[in-house]
This record gives sequence, C-alpha cells and structure tokens, in this order.
Amino acid sequence: MSRRVPLALIASCVAALLAASAVVHGQNGATRSGAARSAVLRTLDGQPDLQGFWTNDTVTPLERPAEFGDKEILTPDEAAAYAKKRLDQFLAQPKDNIHYDDAIWQAESYSKESNRRTSLIVEPRTGRLPPLTPAAQKREAAKAAARKGTDPSDSVQTRTLAERCITWGNVGPPMIPPTYNANLQIMQTRDMVVIIHEMMHDVRMIPLDPSRGDGSAHPSAKVQFLAGDSRGRWEGDTLVVDTTNFTEKTNFRGPPLTTRQDIAATETMHVVERFTRVDRDTIRYQFTVEDPNTWTTPWSGEIAIRRWDGPIYEYACHEGNYGLANILRAARVDDAKKAKSARPSSN
Repeated sequence: MSRRVPLALIASCVAALLAASAVVHGQNGATRSGAARSAVLRTLDGQPDLQGFWTNDTVTPLERPAEFGDKEILTPDEAAAYAKKRLDQFLAQPKDNIHYDDAIWQAESYSKESNRRTSLIVEPRTGRLPPLTPAAQKREAAKAAARKGTDPSDSVQTRTLAERCITWGNVGPPMIPPTYNANLQIMQTRDMVVIIHEMMHDVRMIPLDPSRGDGSAHPSAKVQFLAGDSRGRWEGDTLVVDTTNFTEKTNFRGPPLTTRQDIAATETMHVVERFTRVDRDTIRYQFTVEDPNTWTTPWSGEIAIRRWDGPIYEYACHEGNYGLANILRAARVDDAKKAKSARPSSN
C-alpha cells in the first residue's frame, strides 16, 4: 500500500491541543536496564506517560486455530515454528498481488510480535468467540436471505466501509491488529488521550475528567457512532476506557473481504479497554467485549503493544478512492458483456 506523506496535518492539529501537556521523559530516548527500565514514565501531571509511537502487529490470531485444539500456550519451539509458518504464507503471495510488498516494508522497522499464546482471546478459555445468541443467528440468517441474488459490486452500499474509505473495523475498540499498517500514535494531556491510527484515518479522542477521574457520562443512547463513544479514567497506573453508543453497523473485527463475511454487533455493545505501561517499550492492552444481542457471553483478549521509532504515515492506498469507482465500473462492463452474450443471435 502507498506510504508517502506522514500524518503531519493531523499530528500538528493534535499537537496544538496537547501543547499544554509538557512531559518528563528522563532517559526515554536511551536504552535503560533494571529498575530504571521498568519504572513508569510520568507526565508533569503525574499520569503514566503512554505517549509515543506503538504497534500491535502480531502473528497471534484473534481466535485459536483448530490445529492447536485446547492448547493455550505454545512452547518456545512451537511458537517459533508457527511464526515462521505465518511469515512463509505471507511471503508466498503472488508477486503481482497488490499486498505483496507489505511483507517487505513491514519488516523494515520491526518484526511481527510472536507471543506464545495461541489466540488473542483469553476468555472463553477455548480461545474462540462465544456462540451467537438465537437473536443474532436469526439476524444473520435474515441478512443472508436478503443478499440472495445480489452481488458485492451491485452498488457502493454493498461494499465494505473500508473500501468506501469510511473506517476500518480493526482500529477498534477493541483494537484488534490489522494485517498491515498496525501502527498508532498516542498523545495525552491532563484531560484527553488521543490515539491516531495509521490504518485508514481514524483518530480516537478519549476525554478524561480530572475532577472525577473519568471522562464523565456518555451521551444519550440515541447518539451513536461507528466506533462508539469512549470515556477514560485512571485506575492507579492503568488507563481504563469505557466505550458504548455503538451502531448496528459497527464491524467489531474487520473489514472482511466482502460484506458477506461480516458479523456486525449492535447498539448494545459495550467495550472496556485497559492500557498499562509495564516498561519503556511495552503497554499491556486488555479488553472485554459484551453485547447481549450478539454473543451468549462476554469475551476478553490481551496483547502487548510495542514501542517503535515511528513515524506513522498517511493512509493513501485509495488515492482519492478511485479504486471504488473502478470496482463498480468494471462490474458494470462485465454485466454488459453477460447481457450481450445472453441475447438471441440475429442470424
């Protein structure tokens, strides 16, 4: 994908907002060890300093692959073998595939994280998403029935939100690692945390209320957002982010290649995230998702977010989103060819 211009415009605007938040970094740019390395860096306001460039790139899948059965933790040798398998699959893409070069430039700054867990999901212990509720099964069946006789290229509305340059489901919440561009930047003040994602153009503004320790109340349930409404608070050295006010169009893990593979949550989805900086180079990211209209039980996951030098870049793969128009135009040309071949011969 095209990686050209750093997100200078967004960063400069957000930087103006954050100018009042001077930060004490100490030896932040130097390599440290022992207690100095594990000490929690803090802002002048005393908050744990989460700022910097980070990645949640990993070879660990959201759900446990069937090949691992009930195994939750791999041995070091098993983890290395699985990481190699995933990398080999990535490099085996045809060289004329638009995503082939992702495997090259992604390795320029860091390698994909390879922890020994077989899934990002830690609850249920199966490492897999809970079953859908009867209501969700009926909802998905109705959507499948409505799609019969249609094609993903019938109209703009039948393409994914990502293809339409609106949003990419992986940026969250919860923040499930995308296949590429798995980079983000965190900035903060006394009363705001900002997360800028390299994937797409999503910027999460998470208000904090210093007087109460949280970001105050969510708006009315009638006010809905694709990424929900996030409010933060500090619990000791952990930033806890509570997100509600989703819509029925929210894609909790995506985007899929087509809308036909999507399972959307509903407006009752509730996500709680926990950000804990455990050392200079690592934030422990934990999340719990519940939606009584979609899954039979809540589910939780965990991943290490790792520091890197940055910067993050403008997401310009669509170059004005000409790709979407070309997808639909090509489909109409194909429709015309099929219609012509179906006409009776005049001879």
